[in-house]
Amino acid sequence: MKSMKKLLLAAAMAAIVLPAAADEGMWLPSLIGSRIDDMRAKGFTLTAKDIYSVNKASMKDAVVLFNGGCTGELISDKGLLLTNHHCGYSAIQRHSGLGHDYLTYGFSAMTPEQELPNEGLWVRFLVRMEDITGRLAAGEKIADITEAATEKGRYKASTESMYYGNQTFLFVYEQFDDVRLVLAPPSSIGKFGGDTDNWVWPRHTGDFSVFRIYADRKNRPAKYSPDNVPYRPKRSFAISTKGVEEGDFTMIYGFPGNTQQFVLAPAVKYVLELSDPAKVDIRTKRLDIISEAQESDPALRIYYAANHANIANAWKKWQGEIIGLKRNGTLERKRQYERRFIEAAEGKPEYQAVIGELYQEYMRIIPIYFAREMLSETLRTLPMPYAEKTRADELFDKCRPVEQKLWRLAFAEYEKNIGDSEYAVPQLREGIERYGSAEAYADVLFEAACSGGSDELKALTDGMLQTERRLRKELETNNLRNLNSGKLEKLYALYMRGLQQLDTERAFFPDANLTLRVAYGSVAGYEYADGEYHKPHTTLDGIIAKDDPNIYDYDIPQRLRELYASKDYGRWGTVIDGRLTVPVCFLATNHTTGGNSGSPILNARGELVGINFDRTWRSTMSDLEFDPTICRNISADIRYVLFVIDKVCGAGYLLDEMKLK
Repeated sequence: MKSMKKLLLAAAMAAIVLPAAADEGMWLPSLIGSRIDDMRAKGFTLTAKDIYSVNKASMKDAVVLFNGGCTGELISDKGLLLTNHHCGYSAIQRHSGLGHDYLTYGFSAMTPEQELPNEGLWVRFLVRMEDITGRLAAGEKIADITEAATEKGRYKASTESMYYGNQTFLFVYEQFDDVRLVLAPPSSIGKFGGDTDNWVWPRHTGDFSVFRIYADRKNRPAKYSPDNVPYRPKRSFAISTKGVEEGDFTMIYGFPGNTQQFVLAPAVKYVLELSDPAKVDIRTKRLDIISEAQESDPALRIYYAANHANIANAWKKWQGEIIGLKRNGTLERKRQYERRFIEAAEGKPEYQAVIGELYQEYMRIIPIYFAREMLSETLRTLPMPYAEKTRADELFDKCRPVEQKLWRLAFAEYEKNIGDSEYAVPQLREGIERYGSAEAYADVLFEAACSGGSDELKALTDGMLQTERRLRKELETNNLRNLNSGKLEKLYALYMRGLQQLDTERAFFPDANLTLRVAYGSVAGYEYADGEYHKPHTTLDGIIAKDDPNIYDYDIPQRLRELYASKDYGRWGTVIDGRLTVPVCFLATNHTTGGNSGSPILNARGELVGINFDRTWRSTMSDLEFDPTICRNISADIRYVLFVIDKVCGAGYLLDEMKLK
């Protein structure tokens, strides 16, 4: 009778939080064999060893972690690499100026000598990954394991915990530091639609850029040198020019950054009702200040371009996350699931008690964590002081009024949200009392920052560092990304063990943590609202419909207008719904998050069909809960990428080194 009750409870839990049976999941490549039957049932034609192998070249050898926050893929045997335009944005900006505005007009290297080096830009290939949980239990030290894995400095090595420490994996990487810019489309293609279209569908953005990895003459990593040669990868992706249709299998291979799928209701409540609304409000005001400056002066538009993009990306994502969590009723679903877990844990007191203990720890840490987030969103966004190079920039005088407004805003918002909380920076309270307001105190310190610093500015900076150390100590962890604490980690480790024992219908995969993962699904539209179905493809016709020379984000290159008018699409022209056009973007059901930007989208044969760059707005809540009916990732169709390279940028020679099918 008791076993029947357990089965019923497990079924009830599964009904509340769906098992990873639709297209949910970010699977570890070394363990992908456990999913291969499901993948093949959905259309995949290759094997687990084609995806991941340490004994032969596999797909993993064509995927890179791009500069620590994005993904890229190799598309030739000469080190040619694709990633997103927004991933290469900072590099493109650093090479840009009013005399050579590559952000606005794009850049194409027509010879290898014209490819532009990028100091500090790197990529990493995963050499291998290994479950070392047993080795650690046997007494081996993490430091010894990672040191041995580097092979005397040849490789980079790190360890990452999975399931809140119930498993630990070693990751060994080969890092290349000579990565050169080959091609960037005009921003009116690579960032088409700007912040207005960001995170939404339909989308018409050619979000791609092209780089090349260089190595020494032995094909080993090397610092930049004119003597370096194009890297010869173990594997590169063939490119399908046939496209995809609704229902076709798709797979994404990349480095998703951060999900929290197992968190309890208090964490969802914090995100939904406190954290996201506060951060959205602050960033809205920051963007208003920067946008006004950009509209006033072309030089300021370029100067603040990357900063604006960085602020706006999460700003809009958080708004969509709020909408998605509310729409899905995620908070109540989490509460129901927790009640079912407690019932299923009958007779296991350690599991029955863990939910209550987690709630208590959340009550303790939420004010601490909120103080840390507000510090990051306000005072920590300000240079203290400005670097000498920045102060010497000829644009700095133009920027001063803008920067001063940002200082005043940051001080005022920190005071508004934190005030005289016990977790506030003490020096800030003292400064406000001395000068009468947060804004007045900001003015004083801003002038000091512009002149290289002052004792008062240093005192505030030291105070912020001391406050951060205090908050970290009270949280007992260095991990401040996930509303976390040392005690919370230990409790979640116990909770995870209970989940895996009690929820037998659920397929478990570890949270994203910027390690290489496989996700798979299919091309699919979705029902946006009652009676409103969003198709999974967009085309060049949609770009032309949005084209507006009076709006910077919608002012497409004249060359694109001419190609459309003449229908000079070359081999990239495709008949869709009875008209000749060029496919631009498509939707799929792959589970993605930040870090997946630039990831390859592969078809059933492992051929490149797109470049992932976004999610739909209501999908952004998938970091906390994945809903297969609404969650969609957005990709640039590879045919549009090749069309732009070939017909718009005039760099068709690059296609000669690709494997087109």
